[in-house]
Amino acid sequence: MLHAYLRALMLALAMTAGALTLGLLGYRYLNDESWIDALVDASMILGGMGPVTTLRGTGAKLFASFYALFSGIFLIGTAAVLLAPWLHHVLHKLHADDPKAK
Repeated sequence: MLHAYLRALMLALAMTAGALTLGLLGYRYLNDESWIDALVDASMILGGMGPVTTLRGTGAKLFASFYALFSGIFLIGTAAVLLAPWLHHVLHKLHADDPKAK
């Protein structure tokens, strides 16, 4: 049981690192920000807070729009990954997988 939770946590952390890297590179190269400013903007968007620096250019604004939409969907996906082992355990406790339990 603990193994499933840890595996889900590691997957969620890897997903978050990938999403943060995507945002970091997008802000770095499309908005011409320093690495630390790009990290702050990507983290803030991924966390649902919004960008910190002013967006310069159409490419940066389009990227920020799509990254914000992606971040909203990403939050739901990450929550599903983290809740899946717990929900699976609950369904087993309720014998939802046993057709004779009815």
